[in-house]
Amino acid sequence: MAEFNDVHSGTEMPEGDDAKCSFHNRMFLEPQEKKRSVKALVVKQAKKSCSCTPAKVKDYVFSFFPVLQWLPKYKLREYLLGDIMSGVIVGVLLVPQSIAYSLLAGQEPIYGLYTSFFASIIYFIFGTSRHISVGIFGVLCLMVGQVVDRELQRAGYDLEPDALSVLTDTAAYVNTTISPVNQTSQELLCDKSCYAITVGATITFIAGVYQVAMGFFQVGFVSVYLSDSLLSGFVTGASFTILTSQAKYLLGLDIPRSSGIGSVIATWINIFRNIHKTNICDLITSFLCFLVLIPTKELNEHFKSRLKAPIPVELVVIVAATLASHFGKLRETYGSSVAGHIPTGFLPPSPPDWNLIPNVALDAIPIAIIGFAITVSLSEMFAKKHGYSVKANQEMYAIGFCNIIPSFFHCFTTSAALAKTLVKESTGCRTQMSGVVTGLVILLVLLVIAPLFYSLQKCVLAVITIVNLRGALRKFKDLPKMWYLSRVDTVIWIVTMAASALTSTEIGLLVGVCFSMLCVIFRTQRPEAPLLGWVADSETYESLSAYKNLQTKPGIVVFRFEAPLYYINKECFKSTLYKQTGVNPVGVKTAKKKVAKRMLREKEVDSGVNETSISMDFVSEPLGFHTIVIDCCAVQFLDTAGICTLKEVCRDYREIDVQVLLAQCNPSVRSSLIRGEFFKEGEDHLLFHSVHQAVDFALGSQGRSGNSASK
Repeated sequence: MAEFNDVHSGTEMPEGDDAKCSFHNRMFLEPQEKKRSVKALVVKQAKKSCSCTPAKVKDYVFSFFPVLQWLPKYKLREYLLGDIMSGVIVGVLLVPQSIAYSLLAGQEPIYGLYTSFFASIIYFIFGTSRHISVGIFGVLCLMVGQVVDRELQRAGYDLEPDALSVLTDTAAYVNTTISPVNQTSQELLCDKSCYAITVGATITFIAGVYQVAMGFFQVGFVSVYLSDSLLSGFVTGASFTILTSQAKYLLGLDIPRSSGIGSVIATWINIFRNIHKTNICDLITSFLCFLVLIPTKELNEHFKSRLKAPIPVELVVIVAATLASHFGKLRETYGSSVAGHIPTGFLPPSPPDWNLIPNVALDAIPIAIIGFAITVSLSEMFAKKHGYSVKANQEMYAIGFCNIIPSFFHCFTTSAALAKTLVKESTGCRTQMSGVVTGLVILLVLLVIAPLFYSLQKCVLAVITIVNLRGALRKFKDLPKMWYLSRVDTVIWIVTMAASALTSTEIGLLVGVCFSMLCVIFRTQRPEAPLLGWVADSETYESLSAYKNLQTKPGIVVFRFEAPLYYINKECFKSTLYKQTGVNPVGVKTAKKKVAKRMLREKEVDSGVNETSISMDFVSEPLGFHTIVIDCCAVQFLDTAGICTLKEVCRDYREIDVQVLLAQCNPSVRSSLIRGEFFKEGEDHLLFHSVHQAVDFALGSQGRSGNSASK
């Protein structure tokens, strides 16, 4: 049987009391045999992937379409009532939000209803979560809207209305005689609304393709780089941009939508420049809607445990505002901006504009990642709460198809949304059958009710959008608690929030990811590295700086480095070790050499005996310790630079008669040390299972050396 001796010492087992001490320093471990044949692994994986059996095909189909697994097991009497109730309630809430968020995405209201309908039905087929509500999400609508506005300007739709109408009137005469040279020719084929949904559907299609590709290549790990604090800061920062984009509707101002870096500041400058043009009717309507929505929303949250279902105040406000606008003739009398004609039924499907893909492919990357990350995080959160599991890669397929398929039906990007998911869960949802009920509610609106919202003022939709931002903006109240729990997470939240609000959502997300990764690097670059003391009557060693009444063993220094040892922090490791021990072996060696040279010169010139004796005393001055034990329990891995650093430290200390012992190394670190030929430097390089064993060995070895010296 192969034996692995972590000690790597060539000394024989001593007898008597010394044997007692040496018992602690040996570990015999037999390593597991690892198959490192790449060819064998590739062949095995290929056979596994290429084999096709009826059972495997069935498993694949059932895993790709989760609805086939749970629908036959659906408990009609137990689940149906809760699913119907939650589906109806979410549908009632989703109708006004779909119409409102359409403005945020730069689209007509009908397209928001299309999006919510298709997302609910498709996730029912592909999703693995029983509770999340997939549909329109404000931050994604904002990101889509920014791309739509940019492409509209590129296509020439930022022209004045009069010039645009003249250009449209002459379209018929030039359409057949002039070949298009840029995207401005698109306005000859469809109006601004048509081109806007073309852009929105194209970026939705590309985002969905990215998400499906992420699922196919099983790169769900990408979401781990989006921490909770980063996502929270991003959503809060984007909420400022959403609020800013809707402010002009509250005042009834007709100003262009700013985009790019600093769009929030530019928009507010435009608002204040045009504030004298405020539509008083829209302003009063907005104020009244706030007075109704905010208190009612607060009551819903305060009494959510007592209410069987939340009060659908948004729907009530929309119905009341539509009736008031229609019978009060607010558009004709006061010039209020209204939703306009919302057609019934569905438009015929059409493919995305393939020519637009190069323009929006880069913009779709953050949209795809944010949509996936939010969906998976919510799925896992509610699955853990209710005791079932979800598959992250299948969730990527689900949310990807919720974007790819609807993009052919004039829809824009979707993901899970926390607010609607909470409502769905609290109202009795048991399965995604509630999503089908929600889709039927929206379908009823699409087929029958939609045209009745013609007179609905846009300022009412803006108020609904802003009121739904309360949850994200309330995160500021949690900052003191977050700061108490983790200052690093708080700084990440603040940086991401500020970058998202002051620059743009895409840049804010990139800044947040880069900053959070830098924080991880900085924390490993300057980690904690305390000296340890012994807890009496135990085998435990803890930080001397953190706890009182710890004891130290004479002549032994115990040092813990609380981070991986690699090229970034190798100098920090050495400098901290030298500082904590109070001895720099390089400096001691240099001083000894200087003193030795001086002694040699003094002997040569027959200098006084007194000076020579002083120098000899300096050379032989004790350091105060004879052993350093390095506790490696927090060292997750070593790279080449880390191994060389340990070799260098051990060699330098050995040259000044100090032995260095390593304790509590994990298998990865032990393997790295063996591959790096760490133990071939000499017999003093010893490895121990615990700090206590290393200290016992150091005390025993010092006792043996003392006895041999006395003899």
